[in-house]
Amino acid sequence: MRVSDAPTTRRAAVAFLWGVPIAALGGVIGLGGAEFRLPVLVGVLRHTARAAVPLNLAVSLVTICASLVSRSATLPSVVPYGTDLVALALGAIVAAFFGATWARAIPESQLRRVILVLLVSIGVALIVEALVVVGGDGLLPADGGVRVAAGLAVGHSIGGFISVLGVAGGEVIIPTLVFAYGADIRTARTASLLVSLPTVITGIARYAARGAYADTHGVKWTVLPMAIGSVIGATLGGLAVGLISVTLLKVGLGVILIWSALRIFRGSH
Repeated sequence: MRVSDAPTTRRAAVAFLWGVPIAALGGVIGLGGAEFRLPVLVGVLRHTARAAVPLNLAVSLVTICASLVSRSATLPSVVPYGTDLVALALGAIVAAFFGATWARAIPESQLRRVILVLLVSIGVALIVEALVVVGGDGLLPADGGVRVAAGLAVGHSIGGFISVLGVAGGEVIIPTLVFAYGADIRTARTASLLVSLPTVITGIARYAARGAYADTHGVKWTVLPMAIGSVIGATLGGLAVGLISVTLLKVGLGVILIWSALRIFRGSH
């Protein structure tokens, strides 16, 4: 079902109804689902890519806050990685500051190509991650200076990724924390939210400064209902953990993401 000039109430209903299953499936695999919301915002709700990215970022902020509340009991587990997280967050914030400005300045057709490449990359990463056994020590040495430098560099990439796609970045941050820093998956999921929160806020502030939210129609009839649906879906997804094979789900979602990205963003308009 596509929405173009549909009544605002119908647009809100469609946004809500898509938000629930996307967040539910994302919740099962430990993600917020923003990478799957972007094709819906463009392909179903008919926003331009330029408009969809900041709207997606706003929904991501709501889901991050809701996820932090639900995972508050696991916050003490991230303390040993405090310095690493600060380095990652600083690098990400700087990149988000400039990335949002860049994304608003480039032509729509070029932005669509960038989004296509990033979404396909995420889809491939999901499939690979599903087939890789997680465990063992991190790849980075114990030397604090090296870890901080690596965090700033990796964080810079993460921030650009977040600001261009409007995602929380968990699909990049979580594997980084697991494979590079040796965090267990449960701790990595909570820690990723702490890195994402200030980065997403920075991106939203930059987009707002450039007028991305001047038209409140998208916020009222897309962001709010989709955010509500996402919070409900994430809750349902959390309850469904263990009932569905995460490996099969990641492979399936990876294939779907690649297909939807090619279908929606391959064209120039």
